[in-house]
Amino acid sequence: MPVFAQVAIAAGDLDTARTASTELDQIVAGYVNPEHAAAALSTRGRLQLAEGDAADAVATLRHAVDRWRELNVPYEIATAQTLLGQALRDAGDENAATDSFAAAAKLFDQIGARLDAQQLSGSGTPTLPAGLTEREVEVLQLVAAGKTNNEIAADLYLSAKTVSRHLSNIFTKIGVTSRASATAFAFEHGLVQSRR
Repeated sequence: MPVFAQVAIAAGDLDTARTASTELDQIVAGYVNPEHAAAALSTRGRLQLAEGDAADAVATLRHAVDRWRELNVPYEIATAQTLLGQALRDAGDENAATDSFAAAAKLFDQIGARLDAQQLSGSGTPTLPAGLTEREVEVLQLVAAGKTNNEIAADLYLSAKTVSRHLSNIFTKIGVTSRASATAFAFEHGLVQSRR
């Protein structure tokens, strides 16, 4: 359910994301499972962030970070801290946002999640994840926007065959087999902005 909500947010379908988040909250309320409770908080915070509700997102994501810390799940702690940094930045607290991003980058680096840490470093030219080229990122962004191969070809002045080749290369580089998974990857790596 958290991944489903994340993909819906990446695709700009906030109604579907709200439904998924509500369903996840109901599941969590049905039985005690700390991992699911932490995932529900992260999902709700991600949704609040996408809806432009920075103040509520900050509060929710602080709870999510705390829950993941209690569970000692480093990747999820760093991911929640990244989302918290975005929420703090949107709320106008740049110093706290910088601290949150720095803590997330340090933790990503400690666990070997190099691509995530590079994204948060903020140094110089952004490093594209998974060895993607700029053109592949453009194609991936249009896939995340829900465009077909023919529509992507028209937008980028390419042939449909070239778009298909780019997609094949993208899927191989990021290790996915579907457009939905590629969309999730694009959102997770900050290659697309959620539509508000």
